[in-house]
Amino acid sequence: MKVDIDTKMITLLGDPLKQSFAARMQNAGYEAAGLNMIYFYTVVDNEHLGDVVNGLRYMNFAGFAVTKPNKVKVLEYLDELDPLCQKMGASNTVVRSEDGRLKGYNTDGVGFYTSLTEEGGVDVQNSTFFCFGAGGAGRAMCSILAYKGAKKIYITDYFDAASASLVKDINDNFAPIAVQVPKDDFSKVAEADVVLNASGIGMGKHIGETPMPEEYIRDGQFYFDACYNPAKTQFLINAEKKGCRVLNGLGMSLYQGAAQIELWTGKKAPVEAMRKELLDIIAGK
Repeated sequence: MKVDIDTKMITLLGDPLKQSFAARMQNAGYEAAGLNMIYFYTVVDNEHLGDVVNGLRYMNFAGFAVTKPNKVKVLEYLDELDPLCQKMGASNTVVRSEDGRLKGYNTDGVGFYTSLTEEGGVDVQNSTFFCFGAGGAGRAMCSILAYKGAKKIYITDYFDAASASLVKDINDNFAPIAVQVPKDDFSKVAEADVVLNASGIGMGKHIGETPMPEEYIRDGQFYFDACYNPAKTQFLINAEKKGCRVLNGLGMSLYQGAAQIELWTGKKAPVEAMRKELLDIIAGK
């Protein structure tokens, strides 16, 4: 990869990042598209996020990506928000203009919806959902479901205030279909056609853990985990053992990453080259 004075930089802001495949996928996309760009990682949490974001304004960045735990906090440091991003209350993609202004978008919702419907075959309008996690990923996933006409969405989080806030935002900004569920209350899981894990439990330091006891899994449900490294979290392993269909977050990552490239460059993303790179990573190549 050639790096020179004209190379546009992209960095992913978050913590932890060791599990992320984003850099390989994005850089493979840039190479396939002939873009003079480079994508790399910056480990940062909420405490120092503002300092980092302000520094990026004055450097040769096309923009940056955002992941846990910064997708909500980053809004405080941006100059403008895309309308859908504003309704969602979280950003995973920021575009930097030539004069250093920062505009927030959210491609997580688009990536999730594309993967869930095209790869998972889920009929969103005729489905009830249960979501673990009300942070940035959970906000994007539940918001796009509401926007696309889901029947009902139950939402829970380790912090009850977080799930209450997301439920209110969805009901106020999209459609009155969200219901808060207190943490450790699994009674509503059985009512869901689709169960989502956007909590981060099962990845990083929490590999081998799951947000719910497996006795609450009902045959015939569909289970989706936003995590893709490991390829099957304990959440998905338990569901598959009970005969449920499962899907990890690899497709969500692919489609949201392609949308990011198009926002940063204004050019069509090379989706198949990016998919191949992700599959090579999963295969250990």
